[in-house]
Amino acid sequence: MQSVEASSKQLSPEVPRVIRVGTRASTLARTQTQWVVDCLRSQGHSVAIETISTRGDDSQNVPIAQVGGDGVFVRELERSLLEHRIDAAVHSLKDLPTAETPGLTLACVPLRASPFDVLVSREHPTLESLPAGAVVGTSSIRRAVQVKALRSDVVVRGIRGNVDTRLRRLDDGEYDCIVLAGAGLERLGLAHRISQVLQPDTFWPAVAQGALVIQIRADDQPLKESLRAIDDLPTHLAVRAERSCLAALAGGCLAPIGAWASQSADGRLKIGACVLEDLGDRVHRIIASAFGPATAPEELGCIVASRLRELGADAMLARMREKGNL
Repeated sequence: MQSVEASSKQLSPEVPRVIRVGTRASTLARTQTQWVVDCLRSQGHSVAIETISTRGDDSQNVPIAQVGGDGVFVRELERSLLEHRIDAAVHSLKDLPTAETPGLTLACVPLRASPFDVLVSREHPTLESLPAGAVVGTSSIRRAVQVKALRSDVVVRGIRGNVDTRLRRLDDGEYDCIVLAGAGLERLGLAHRISQVLQPDTFWPAVAQGALVIQIRADDQPLKESLRAIDDLPTHLAVRAERSCLAALAGGCLAPIGAWASQSADGRLKIGACVLEDLGDRVHRIIASAFGPATAPEELGCIVASRLRELGADAMLARMREKGNL
C-alpha cells in the first residue's frame, strides 16, 4: 500500500518549467535575446531573462586583446550555464571560440542577418571618398588592417563600447567614420545610419558575423528539441564551414581572418576566406575558396584553410602574434 506522501506526488500536476535565458547587458545583446525569448514564448514556454555582466563589457577602455582574448564576451555566460544558473545563453556567434566547452553544446543557429561590415560616416559616404587624414574608428584588428589595405592615407583609431556609444562618439566629432557589423545596426533599427556596405573580395567579414547561436547544456534534450524550430539549416551549415576554417588555422576570434560561406540555388555551399598581415608599409593579403556539397561544411572549411596555409597563412599569423597584434 502506497503512503499518502507518495500518492500525492503522483497526483500533483507537473509544474511547468521556466527556461532561464542569459544575455549580456548591451542594448544589442538584449534585443537579440528578446527575439529568441519571443520565439520560445510563441511555443508556449515560460521564459525568464537573466542579464549577466561579462569581462569584455566591463573593460571597455582596454583593447580586447588585452582583456582576455578569445571568449572574453562569453565566459561568464558559459559559467552560468554550467552552474545551472541559466538554461540557455544567446551569443553573437562571432564572439564564440571554435573549441566547444565541455558539457555545453550549440543547439540552434537562427536565420542570419547581414554578415557584412558597414561604414557609418558623418560626411563622406564611402571609404574611397574619405579625405586623406580622416579618422576611422574600429576596435577590430581585422577591420583595421583591411581599412589600411584600401586607404593607407587615413588614420585608424581604436574605439570600444556598445553600438550607441560608438555612434555618439562619431556624432560628437571624435571620428570621421566608424566600421561596424551591419547586422547589429539592422537589429537595432538603425540601418538608416549605414553609409556603405563593405563586401568580399574587397572587405571580408569576421567568421560567423551576423549569426546568433543559442548555447545550452549538452544533456538538456527537451530544450534542444524546443530550439530546433528556430534553427535555420542554411545558416547553420554556412557558419560550420566558416568556423571549421578558422579552427584549422588556429586563428582565434581576434585574428585578422575573414570568411564568408553561403548556399547557392542548387544547395551547394561556397566558402571564401582571407588572411591579412600588417607589414607596416603595406598589407599582405591571401584569399582562397572552395565549393562543394552543403552536407560537408567542415570538410570545405578545412580545404580552404589548407589552401591558405599553402599560400603562407601560418607564417603570416605567427608574425602577427610576435608583434603582439593577436
